[in-house]
Amino acid sequence: MKIFLKDDVYKSALRRINRIFDEFDNVVISSSGGKDSTVTMQLTLQVAEERGRLPVKMFFLDQEAEYRMTIEYMRIAMADPRIEPLWVQAPIKLFNATSMDDPWLMCWKEGDEWMRPKEDISIKENVFGTERFHDMFVKALDYWFPDESACYLAGVRAEESPTRLAGLTTAATYKDITWGKKLNEKKGHYTFYPIWDWCMSDVWKYIHDGGWEYCKIYDELYRYGISPRNMRVSNLHHETAVHSLFFLHEIESDTWSALTKRLGGINQAKHMKKNEMFSVQTLPYMFDTWAEYRDYLTEHLITMVKHREAFVKKWAKMDEFYGDMARPKDLIKKQISSLLANDWEFVKLAGFMNSPPMITYRDWRRGNISNRQRLDKNMIYIQPHMIGVIDERFAKPSNK
Repeated sequence: MKIFLKDDVYKSALRRINRIFDEFDNVVISSSGGKDSTVTMQLTLQVAEERGRLPVKMFFLDQEAEYRMTIEYMRIAMADPRIEPLWVQAPIKLFNATSMDDPWLMCWKEGDEWMRPKEDISIKENVFGTERFHDMFVKALDYWFPDESACYLAGVRAEESPTRLAGLTTAATYKDITWGKKLNEKKGHYTFYPIWDWCMSDVWKYIHDGGWEYCKIYDELYRYGISPRNMRVSNLHHETAVHSLFFLHEIESDTWSALTKRLGGINQAKHMKKNEMFSVQTLPYMFDTWAEYRDYLTEHLITMVKHREAFVKKWAKMDEFYGDMARPKDLIKKQISSLLANDWEFVKLAGFMNSPPMITYRDWRRGNISNRQRLDKNMIYIQPHMIGVIDERFAKPSNK
């Protein structure tokens, strides 16, 4: 349910950004090149200009395997005289979801043939103390502001995920602000999401009304028929972005050629259907159960011992906790999708595990929901076909 207030999302975002400038001397825009980053950048620049706080630093962590049109947009954005560019093209380790034998891309590694040349203005040396993508955001603020409080302003919206909605509206991140994330609380480093309650239509209306430049890959994705929910402009081979490989060769053939040359496993996407490569809908006839099929794939598909051990451990733990579900097929199919994408860090699986039905099931298992409360919750939003909580086997809550 949505509760509408008197302020519109535009005024609310400006009020939030003004508050961040009140609280922090060091404000950095974090941009992926996407539409939400574009809105966050323009709103931040508007506030900074009104307050005499220009130029504003903008951080772009270039993952090398990016759309050409994303890079073209970032060149325009970084050239804005109100921006102090922090374009990082330093060696980092990125997951490759398309190959079991070549699971990593060390992007921008010296001695390799890169997909494109580095930018003249970019930061080319990894001085941040980590080679992992997600850790870079924490380490970058630590490096640039070791003894000062600082924060990112980033374009994340709750509309895109129930998990995001819960995370951005419950626990406080900084003082009474929930729409953010703690990076290093001791140093006073945070990320804030001032447009968290914007809808996609709000984003595009703001861009259109302002006549702002934006990443033109969105136009190509729209013409190709990609669902707005699946339009992503950053990174082409990560486990949450691999769907782009099924049309990349038609939209940006030059990027496709460079990527297939750079990274193993990419070209197979061109010759396979999406459901063949990253999901399965029908249980193969030679297996009696979905769990049996999952375990077979774990043993025979995952070639790296470390990754296989991570999957085996995860499945055993989940089987113990979720083993009493009446119909566990949907959960196990999600596990199989993680296997097919070699998602041994379980990024893809996390969204399903944090969905309302799974949260309700966990609460019930831990005895936090009585039988009557459980049925009431089922009637509101539970999906019985998914986890089978309405079943005589669940007459009494478990002690686990």
